Amino acid sequence: MSLFPMEKWRLVGVVGVLTFGFGSLAAILGGGTLVPALFVLGVFILIPLIALLGEDLPLVAAGDDEREVDELVDEDTDPVEVLRERYARGEITEGEFESRLDRLLETEAVSTKRSVDDERELLVDEE
Repeated sequence: MSLFPMEKWRLVGVVGVLTFGFGSLAAILGGGTLVPALFVLGVFILIPLIALLGEDLPLVAAGDDEREVDELVDEDTDPVEVLRERYARGEITEGEFESRLDRLLETEAVSTKRSVDDERELLVDEE
């Protein structure tokens, strides 16, 4: 885990500003081929890499939605119920609901040795 994780688009902005700054500095100091190399590295490699990989990179913090769910869930609260409430309020889409439900069921199935598909069918049928 990174020491200073930040949101994905904030990190893209920081990389863009640093690319421009260091590229300009290299141009002023007569960097020669360093200027286009910095530009290519920042704009064509790092920024798309951050945009594509997102939260999989160690420098990128988890999204706000993940932190909200973590804050809402305590020892007594069922995470599936919290997820259902958020879906019912329209805070998350159906696709997000299903992917997060699958993720919750996978972690639960690993800890209790139950089938993820059986659990998902039961929970979807309850809706």
